[in-house]
Amino acid sequence: MVEAANILDVKGLEAWYGESHILHGVDFSVRRGEVVTLLGRNGAGKTTTLKSIMGMVGKRKGSVTYEGTETVGLSSDRIARLGIAICPEERGIFASLDVRENLMLPPKIMAGGLDVDAILELFPNLRERMASQGTKLSGGEQQMLAIGRILRTGAKLLMLDEPTEGLAPVIIEQIGLTIKKLKDRGFTILLVEQNFRFASTVADRYYVMEHGQIIDTFANSELEANMEKLHAYLGV
Repeated sequence: MVEAANILDVKGLEAWYGESHILHGVDFSVRRGEVVTLLGRNGAGKTTTLKSIMGMVGKRKGSVTYEGTETVGLSSDRIARLGIAICPEERGIFASLDVRENLMLPPKIMAGGLDVDAILELFPNLRERMASQGTKLSGGEQQMLAIGRILRTGAKLLMLDEPTEGLAPVIIEQIGLTIKKLKDRGFTILLVEQNFRFASTVADRYYVMEHGQIIDTFANSELEANMEKLHAYLGV
């Protein structure tokens, strides 16, 4: 079996917020069409890694190549136009806009994005909420809207930051099913997740972060053998 080519290669990535040095030489890769999860305790640098890939930190150095294009030095909007999208932990739903307006807000950057009907097939809960303001949605509905919004853009690499945070188990299960469907559609997903039990239902591979570095990696098939180590890393 031929191994899928890497869509993303991160090498020696360092990042700063002001004077705070957060990432200290992060190295990992993501193959086309897979789901990769960054695991780690709070403050390990997971969210900063996603923001650094997107060019959303004060300063970064090292190498981030997406489909062979070096992106360190590019602005966030140029990185987005290459085909990368981020769904932030805070979701970023515009309270003054209704669901349809929120969905239509990001511009299409390339062909291949899902239309509104396809998004509503993935998230049927949103269908009857199309005229509701962003603030009227439950946490689960806001998360669905935040993910649905980036699916319109045509981005091929989706970065999801803590998509299950604070959600009810039934909604977490729905988010998991959606991630599997997106993978089946050919999307590549980089997931930041504290809940490794959820991650184990969707991920192909894991990278463990600590103090702004990758300290371990293993495939989903190796999860059981690494469970004791994982408990120690995550403090669970």
